[in-house]
Amino acid sequence: MATDDTFRESGESSPLVKIRSLLPGLARAEQRVANIVLADPASIARRSITEVAEAAGTSETTVTRFCKAIGVGGYPDLRIALAADTARTSTRDRELGSDIAPDDDLGQIIEKVGYADAKAVEETADQLDAAILVRLVDDVAAARRIDVYGVGASAFVALDLQQKLHRIGLTCFAWADTHNALTSAAVLREGDVAIGISHTGATAETVEALREARRRGATTAALTNFARSPITEVADRVLTTAVRETTYRSGAMASRIGQLTVIDCLFIGVAQRHLDQAKAALEATYEAVGGHRLGSRPDRRRQKET
Repeated sequence: MATDDTFRESGESSPLVKIRSLLPGLARAEQRVANIVLADPASIARRSITEVAEAAGTSETTVTRFCKAIGVGGYPDLRIALAADTARTSTRDRELGSDIAPDDDLGQIIEKVGYADAKAVEETADQLDAAILVRLVDDVAAARRIDVYGVGASAFVALDLQQKLHRIGLTCFAWADTHNALTSAAVLREGDVAIGISHTGATAETVEALREARRRGATTAALTNFARSPITEVADRVLTTAVRETTYRSGAMASRIGQLTVIDCLFIGVAQRHLDQAKAALEATYEAVGGHRLGSRPDRRRQKET
């Protein structure tokens, strides 16, 4: 399993982002503490450890273990972090960051969805581990071939990465079908890269394909919202998103924005490694489809032919 590097030493990202990321991997008692914190972080900054333990139906020792699990030294440090985070959050942010209510009108829905999407990009970028991303960029840029696995909504993100890398001349395949993914993974070898995309990190088909790719010697990477999920057990590189789910925005809806942010960063990093090749390929592909844009001028090739 990749090491848990996701909590930045700089402390720039919100402690709430970290808690949501680690929530599925916490012990049950620690999850109860996490849910208390997530439900009202501002009040936690004012409450004693005893009050929080009682509210979560657990012990002060468990609260302390929870603090260590999310990367803070203890409960006093958690209170300070939450107080600082609350101070940065305006009243308007708190309103728009709330769940969509059944009686919200379309204007309110637009505001809340727009806020949630912008926040997903911002928080994903804030907590994205640049060191791990650099290593993955190096792996992909030097790879003989790249396999990308994803099912459901993640399949569309996998296709986006495949299209981007293919357009700059790299050999990349995106697989949404389980059998195709496994048979493709079975012929990978050292020097190849396999990337599994799963919001929950628990999608069996994606985890299985990534496990097979790793068994064959490929470098494996996972893109998930949860740093302690099954997919991280079979990944050499782990990158995380920071996406909040709500009543109407399940993982299938909310995950894409954060995932595409990471994919764009990965693609640009790889393109930089092959700058001349990437420029030439992008120009060639743009020219190839130019004649299919309504109102566009004929390309230079056609002008020469006439």
